[in-house]
Amino acid sequence: MANSALLSSTFRQPMFQPFSRNPCLQSCREKESFVKVSCTRSSCNDVALEIAHTDTTTFWVEVEKIKNVPETNELVQDGGFVLPQNNSFGQSFRDYDAETKRNETVEELYRLNHINQTYDFAKRMRATYGSLDRVEMSIWECCELLNEVVDDSDPDLDEPQIQHLLQSAEAIRKDFPNEDWLHLTALIHDLGKVLLLPRFGGLPQWAAVGDTFPLGCAFDPSNIHYEHFKENPDSLNPAYNTEVGVYSVGCGLDNILMSWGHDDYMYLVAKENKSTLPPAALFIIRYHSFYALHNAGAYKYLMNEEDVENLKWLKIFNKYDLYSKSKVLVDVESVKPYYLSLIQKYFPEKLKW
Repeated sequence: MANSALLSSTFRQPMFQPFSRNPCLQSCREKESFVKVSCTRSSCNDVALEIAHTDTTTFWVEVEKIKNVPETNELVQDGGFVLPQNNSFGQSFRDYDAETKRNETVEELYRLNHINQTYDFAKRMRATYGSLDRVEMSIWECCELLNEVVDDSDPDLDEPQIQHLLQSAEAIRKDFPNEDWLHLTALIHDLGKVLLLPRFGGLPQWAAVGDTFPLGCAFDPSNIHYEHFKENPDSLNPAYNTEVGVYSVGCGLDNILMSWGHDDYMYLVAKENKSTLPPAALFIIRYHSFYALHNAGAYKYLMNEEDVENLKWLKIFNKYDLYSKSKVLVDVESVKPYYLSLIQKYFPEKLKW
C-alpha cells in the first residue's frame, strides 16, 4: 500500500480528482486499498483518501473536505502548476467518447491511422525521413513553423501547436525550475508535426499525429479506437499478431518499430544532429504519444531496465503535456530569450531535418 511519504517523492504525481473519474476506483474499493494521508497543499490541513494505483508512481486522491482553500475549478499539482478539470472545449481530457464534432474528426483520423500504419509502412517512412535531407534550420525556426499546424488527433485543443509547446514548457518550468533540459524537451517534443507541412512531404494527419503503438506484434486493446485495427493488414499476419510478435520479452523499446509519426521523426532529428540532451529527454520525445504504455501500462513486457527508469520521467512530463492545454495563450516574445538560451546550450545553431 502507498504511504504519505511517496506523495512528495522525486517523481511526484499526486493528482486531485473526483472518485467518479478514477479508472481504477472499483477494484481499489473491492480491495479496500485506501490510506489516509495529509493533503499536500500548504494551504490545507485536511485529511485525504489515497487510492493506491497499480503503478506506484501515480496516485489518485479524493480530498474529503477542504478548509481555507478558495473555491476553484482547477486542480493544483505539487509544485504550483494548476491542473484544469476540463479541456478547452469543456470536456474531460482525452475523452474520445464525447459526442462532439471535434471527436468525429479525431475518430476518422484514428480509423485511417489504424488501417494504414503497418510494419512495412513505418519501416519505409523511417528510412525516407531518416536521411534528414529536406531542410536546414534552427530549433526556433521550426517552432515558428508550428504556427501553421493544428493537430486533428487532439480532442483537447485546436490552437496552433506553438502555443501547446510553450504552455507545456512553462508549466514544467514552474514545478521543476532547475531541470532546464526538461523545459526544452517540452518545447521541442512536438516539432516533428512539421511533417504535415508541404516542404516536409505534407503527410496526412494519420501519418504524423495521434497515439503511437508498436508494430510487428499484436495490437493491444488499450489503444484508442482499437476496433479499427481489424482492418489493418498486419492483424492477419501470423508473424505480427502474437503478443511478442517479431520481438522478445525485455528486448528494449529501442529495438521496437513504432507507428510512424512526429515522435519518432523528432527523435531522429535530435539524435542525428548530436543534441546533448540527456537520454531521458530523447525517450520522452520518442514515446510521449505512446499512451498505451505510459497511461494504460500495456507492452511493458518489451521494456528493459533503462526503459523503466526513463518511463518515470515520461510520466512526469505527460501530466504537463496533457493538462497544460489551454485557451490562455503564452506571450511568445516574453519567454523567447529564455528558450533561445536553452536551444543554444543543447543544440547546434542549424539542424538537418
